[in-house]
Amino acid sequence: MIKPRPSKITPIESLVMSPLLTRRRIIGISAAAAGLSLISFGHRAKAEAHLVTWQGHAMGALATMQIHHHDRTTAERLIERSLAEVRRLEQIFSLYREDSVLSALNRQSTLVAPPPELVALLSECHRYSELTGGAFDPTVQALWVLYRDHFSKPSADPNGPPEAMIRKALGQTGFGGVLFDENRIAFRQRGMSLTFNGIAQGYATDRVVDILRANGISNSLIDMGETRALDARPDGTPWQVGLTDPSQPEKISETLETIDQAVATSGAYGFRFDPAGSFNHLLDPRTGTSSTLYRSVTVRMPTATAADALSTAFSLLPEADIRAIVGKIGKGDVHLTTSEGQRRVITA
Repeated sequence: MIKPRPSKITPIESLVMSPLLTRRRIIGISAAAAGLSLISFGHRAKAEAHLVTWQGHAMGALATMQIHHHDRTTAERLIERSLAEVRRLEQIFSLYREDSVLSALNRQSTLVAPPPELVALLSECHRYSELTGGAFDPTVQALWVLYRDHFSKPSADPNGPPEAMIRKALGQTGFGGVLFDENRIAFRQRGMSLTFNGIAQGYATDRVVDILRANGISNSLIDMGETRALDARPDGTPWQVGLTDPSQPEKISETLETIDQAVATSGAYGFRFDPAGSFNHLLDPRTGTSSTLYRSVTVRMPTATAADALSTAFSLLPEADIRAIVGKIGKGDVHLTTSEGQRRVITA
């Protein structure tokens, strides 16, 4: 993950911006104290309110936080507190920081007295692994490394790694090989490693929501890599969350009206190992192959952790399985764009 830049808080009195936020293009918090009138997208509210903004990097992406509050000092403190929490979680979960707790675990294959947040996230991973029949699996890092190393060679076979190498990586994959409790985390197999890229951003988004709600903030849209709405917009209307067009990622294909829910999208367009785009980052822990069922999968759930994990897992599952899982959860919906470009919606 990209190391965050030093915080810069800039108070401003008004803001003009589109109500549509495209996931992963802007990371923002647009928050207001409950019952407080806002400065509404370019129009001055009756009650004076300050808009305090911060821009930098968090959870590996460009980040912007925006909080409306009658007291600028309080808003600044909330931004700093939220950023401190996200950076603290990065220090635990980051795969790309050599000094993170996760990197230490992957090097050593064991960790004594792990941070409680790491144990909590592993418990969430277990929940979604069980729910999706193993489709969600943070041990796919062994497969990621295999494909990365293969396609980084100038003479890489465009058909992908040899079958024998895939079988070897699959032997180092499987969440059942991760033993954990509050005292210790250990891998059963040599060469195993974890990645939280399919769930950590959602978890961090939920933590920021917890901080804001505990301090009386509502009517907010939070995005720390995944989007979560707190209640409705200040005027009572739903938040409009723009979804990336998988065929033209610079465009928005549709918008979802969202109140007090989280939205997460996974798609093969996010990262491809090879120039032809035949191999992408959505790796199936059961077969070792890349996802080809859908161009994109968007999940709307009560929490960003759930939406993040399920959008990853659903990218690997047929529609019938997705429908059964959503029915079991009893909440939320899923918006699919099939490999043929057809759009379908599955509801609880």
